[in-house]
Amino acid sequence: MVINRIASTVFTLLFILASFTVCAQEDTSSTKGEQRDSLHNVELEANTLYLEKLDSIKQADSIKRLQLEEELKTLKTTDNLKKEELLAELQKIKEAEQQRVDQKKKQVDSLKKYVKGFPVSPFEDTICYIYARIGPFAPQTRAQNIEKSISKMEDDILYNKDSMRIYVSDEVADLLYNDNIILSITDKDALWMDMSKEALAQKYKEKIAESITAHRNATSLTTLLKEIGLAILVIIVLTILIKLMNRGYRLLRLKVLEAKGGAINGIKIRSYELFTAESEVRAIHLTLNVLRWLIILILIYLSLPVLFSIFPWTKTLSGTLIGYVLTPLKSIAGGVWNYLPDLFTVIVIIFVFRYVFRGLKFLRDEVKTGALNIPGFYPDWATPTYQIIRVFLFAFMIVVVFPYLPNSDSDIFKGVSVFLGVIVTFGSSGALSNLIAGLVLTYMRAFKIGDRVKIGEVSGDIIEKTLLVTRIRTIKNEDITIPNSTIMNSHTINYSSAAQNIGLIVHSTVTIGYDVPWKQVHELLINAALASDFIQEEPVPFVLQTSLDDYYVSYQINAYTKEPAKQAIIYSSLHQNIQDKFNEAGVEIMSPHYRAMRDGNQTTVPTDYLPEDYIAPSFRVKNDEDNKNQQ
Repeated sequence: MVINRIASTVFTLLFILASFTVCAQEDTSSTKGEQRDSLHNVELEANTLYLEKLDSIKQADSIKRLQLEEELKTLKTTDNLKKEELLAELQKIKEAEQQRVDQKKKQVDSLKKYVKGFPVSPFEDTICYIYARIGPFAPQTRAQNIEKSISKMEDDILYNKDSMRIYVSDEVADLLYNDNIILSITDKDALWMDMSKEALAQKYKEKIAESITAHRNATSLTTLLKEIGLAILVIIVLTILIKLMNRGYRLLRLKVLEAKGGAINGIKIRSYELFTAESEVRAIHLTLNVLRWLIILILIYLSLPVLFSIFPWTKTLSGTLIGYVLTPLKSIAGGVWNYLPDLFTVIVIIFVFRYVFRGLKFLRDEVKTGALNIPGFYPDWATPTYQIIRVFLFAFMIVVVFPYLPNSDSDIFKGVSVFLGVIVTFGSSGALSNLIAGLVLTYMRAFKIGDRVKIGEVSGDIIEKTLLVTRIRTIKNEDITIPNSTIMNSHTINYSSAAQNIGLIVHSTVTIGYDVPWKQVHELLINAALASDFIQEEPVPFVLQTSLDDYYVSYQINAYTKEPAKQAIIYSSLHQNIQDKFNEAGVEIMSPHYRAMRDGNQTTVPTDYLPEDYIAPSFRVKNDEDNKNQQ
C-alpha cells in the first residue's frame, strides 16, 4: 500500500511538472515567439542585402571580364600596346574580385556571430539553418515548409534515400524526392554557408537522410519498448529511494524520541530556558520532515530529465528542466566570481576601520581612567566624545563601502536608500533635538551619574544619562525619565557639585518671639545643628536673622554637609534637634502661626522639660479658620 501511494504521488508530480513545462513553452512560443520571429526575419533580410550587392558586382565584373577576353583574342599580334592595356584591366578585375571574396567572407563571419538563421528541425535535431528569402517566402516560412516536406517524406512507407536527387539550374539547386521539391538552395543561401550551390545541396541531402534514418530507428517498436522499460526502471528506482527515505525518517524520529530527557534536554542560555525538551523534540521532528520532503522533491526533479531524455520527442524538455536549475546556479556563481574583487576591497576597508575603532577605544579608556591627561578635556567627556567620533567614522565607512556593494548603482537600490533617508529625516525630528540637547548637556557638565539634582519640580539622584533622555530616581524610589530637550528648557539645581569641596549648606527657618534674646536663639540653633546627623563641625554652622516681623523674628540656621543625597535625613534630624533644644530651654517656637488665649494654667512647652514645681497657664489654640468663624 505504501509503495502504491508513493508511486501514485510520483506519477502525479511527474504529470504536473511535465504539463507545467509544456504549458510554459507553449505560452512562450505563442505570446512572444511571433514578434521575435518577425523581427528576426527583418534582421536577416537587412543583413543579406549587403551580400547580394557584392554578388551583383561580381556578376557585372564577370561580364566585363568576358568582354575583355573576347577583345583580347581579336587583337593582332603586332598591337602590343593595346594588349598590355587589356591585360592590366583584366588584372584589376581579378584583384577586385579577390577583394570582394575576402570582404564577403569577413562580412558573413561577422554576421554569423550575432545573426542566427531559422533552424530546420523536423525531428528535434537541427539539419540546417535558413538565412535568406526566396520570392515571397521569408526565412522562417521556408524553414517551416522544409520541415513539413521532410516529415511527409519520413511518413512515406516506401521511403528510400536513393530516391532523393539534386537538380541544378542557373538560379537554384533543388533537392527533389519523387519529383517533389524538398528544399531549394539559392546563391544567397550559398553565400551564408560559403559553399557552392551544388556542394551545399549534397550536404543537406546527406543530413536529411541521416536524420530520417535516426528518427526511424529511435521510433521503432523495439526501441520504444526499450525506452518504456528504461522509464519504468527509473520510476522503480525513484520509488525505492523515496521508500528508503521515509524509512530512514521514521527511524530518526524514534531515535529523537529515545534521546528525549538524555541527550535532548532542552536548550538553556544561562538561566533562561530557550527550548524545553518537548519543544526541542518537536523542532527536530519538523526539521527532519522538511528535509525529507526537500530531498524527495529534489529526487523527483532530477529524475524528470532522465525520464524525458529517454524518449526522442521529450529530449528538449530534459534540457529545459536542467536549465531551470543550472541557469540560476551559473548566474549566482558568475555573480559571486565577478564580485570577488569588490568583496576583497570591502573586507580590507572594514579591516582598516576595525583597527581605527580599536585605537579610539584605547584612547577613550586611557582618558577615562586618567592615565592620559589632556588639558581642558575632562575624563567624563571621553565616552560621549568616543561615541560621536565612532558614529561619524561609521557613517564615513558606509560611504566608502557603498559603491562596492552589489547593485549599488541600480535604481531600486537608490530608491530604497532615498526612502530610508526620508523616513529617518521625518521620524527623527524630535529625537534629533533631544540628541543635540544631550550633547550640549554632556559638555556643559551640568551633572553626572549619582548627583543629587532638582530639575524643574523633580528632585532625585541621576541614575542614567544618555544622548536622548536622563533618568532620575527620587527619594521615594520613583524613576522619572526626562527628555534632554526639556532639561535644556528648564533650570537645574545640582546639590552634589560643590558638596565634597566646600560642602552643601542645608538651612531651615524658625520664628521666635521678641521676648527671647537673639543670642540665646543663635546658641540653641547652632547646638541643634551640631547635634544633627551628617552635619560638619567645620565650618561652624551659622545663623541669619532674615526678617523682623510683627509678632516674631525669623531665624535661619545654616549648616554644612558633604552628604547631599541624604538631605531628607539631615533635615528631619535638624528639625527634631531644634525642637528638643528649644523645649529644653523653655523657648516657644512661634512657627507655624497660632494664636493662644491663656488662662495661666497651660504652656506649649512639654512637661518633660519643665521643673517639677512649675505651674503652666492654660490656653486654647485656635487656627486662623476657627478664629474667623468665631468672629
